[in-house]
Amino acid sequence: MNETIPMPERLYVIGDIHGRSDLLDRLTAEIARDLEALPVASALTVTLGDYVDRGHDSRGVLDRLVRNPFPTELVSLKGNHEWLMTAFLGDPGVAGDWRRLGGLETLHSYGVPVAALMMGRDYAQAAAGLRAAVPPSHLAFLGSLRTSMTVGRYFLCHAGVRPGVPLERQAEQDLLWIRDEFLSSRADFGKIVVHGHTPAESPEVLPNRINVDTGAFMTGRLTCAVLGEARVRFLSTAPASERSQAFRP
Repeated sequence: MNETIPMPERLYVIGDIHGRSDLLDRLTAEIARDLEALPVASALTVTLGDYVDRGHDSRGVLDRLVRNPFPTELVSLKGNHEWLMTAFLGDPGVAGDWRRLGGLETLHSYGVPVAALMMGRDYAQAAAGLRAAVPPSHLAFLGSLRTSMTVGRYFLCHAGVRPGVPLERQAEQDLLWIRDEFLSSRADFGKIVVHGHTPAESPEVLPNRINVDTGAFMTGRLTCAVLGEARVRFLSTAPASERSQAFRP
């Protein structure tokens, strides 16, 4: 279900974290510094999903998000990798796909042996091990994730939307997985769609969408869009020389 909330004075939107708790810590500090330098009366942070897999510390990322490390309120959305993780807990056969998409790193972060899974064996045993290892707070967090939300003029989701379908009728499959049909569309979606899911070398700002996935797990660049001001600007864990300039909304 898509929730609609009023636009705060400042909206921070963070792209795919993928197990990089170190980058999450650095970006959290960047947001705190930004608010200290430029105070506002109201601010909200939204994370766009894909907290787990690929990077080395999925458990650490969830540890942080469960307790909200940001100096603002936090809303966390679901990514396709959270869908895979929770699906695996109920259906170990999902491991056939999940292990190829970074699931082994998540299992390892929870102390679950992965040698057999690397050989395509013992999926049920690994699922049982993960169920025993994941704290109840992490399971509750994963279960609470929504797939989209509307904040002012922005529609936030993990992957994107299907062109031609009203935002309130978007299917979860598309919100979590869509790529080409969305990325190539120049349609007016009714809102500016802010998304991740598809890594880009730098944040993308188009008339109908903003992409904040900069491939953090492999590039070291975790990106946050700062919205609600005259220009879209970005905070990043990248060196200052690599950071994108501000864009008009």
